[in-house]
Amino acid sequence: MDVLSGGLNQGNLIVTTVLLIGLVLTSRQAKMLDNPGILAATALGFVVGGLGHWTWLLILLGFLLASHKATKWRFDEKKTRGMSESEDGHRSYGNVIANGGLPGIVAVLAFITGDWYNGIWMFGAAVAVASSDTFASEIGCLDDNVRMITTMKPCEPGINGGFSPSGQKAAFIGSAMIAVLTLIAWIVTNADVDSMTIGVQKTVFVAIIGWLGCQMDSVLGAVFENRGYLTKGGVNGISITCGMLAMWMILSSGIFA
Repeated sequence: MDVLSGGLNQGNLIVTTVLLIGLVLTSRQAKMLDNPGILAATALGFVVGGLGHWTWLLILLGFLLASHKATKWRFDEKKTRGMSESEDGHRSYGNVIANGGLPGIVAVLAFITGDWYNGIWMFGAAVAVASSDTFASEIGCLDDNVRMITTMKPCEPGINGGFSPSGQKAAFIGSAMIAVLTLIAWIVTNADVDSMTIGVQKTVFVAIIGWLGCQMDSVLGAVFENRGYLTKGGVNGISITCGMLAMWMILSSGIFA
C-alpha cells in the first residue's frame, strides 16, 4: 500500500480518512469548530489530503490545533475586552474557508498538474501566512503597545492594521511552526529528490513569506478593510494568494537548481 505518493491512491486515501475521523472527534471534544465548521473542515480536509497528500492535511491540522490554543489563550480577558469572535472560542465555516480555501486550491492544482514536488512548498507558504496572521491577531490583541502599520502612530488594540511587539513575535512563531511542519512533510515524501540543505532553505523561505504575508494583511486591513472596501475574508484571501505566488516565483527562479 503506497502511502508516500500524493493523489487518489488507496494508501493516501486511507490515511487521509483516518486523520479526518480524528479531526471530527477532536473538534467536537475540544469545541474547536461549530457544526458547519466541522463539515467545511472535513470537506476541505478531503481535498487537501486526497488530492494533495495526507502530510499536507497534517500541516493544516497542526494549524487548526495551534490556532485553537492561541484563540483560547487568555480567552476570558479577550471576551471582556470584546476581542473574541465567539462566546466559547470556537471557529465557524467562514474561518475554515478564509484560511484553508486557498491552500485547498493548491492541492487541486497539484493533483491536476501532478506536481506535488513544488506543491507542498506552495501549500506550506499559504498556510504559513494564515497561521502568522492568526497568531498575531490572537496574541497581539492583548498588547496595549499598538501602532498603526501605515502611520506608525499609536492606535487602539484590535484595530485592523495595528501591530504590537508581542503580535510580531507571535506572527513569526506561527509562520515558523508551519514552516517546520512543511519540512517534516517534505522529509516524509521527498524520496531523496532534494538534499536536506535545499529542504531547509525552502523552509526558511516559507517562514519568511508567512511573516511578510501577515504584514501585508495588516496594510490591507488599514488601507482597505477599515474603509469598507474589503472584508476580513477578502484581506486574508489576498495575503494568502500573494504568499502562494511568492513561493511559486521562488521555486521557478532556479535558485535551487
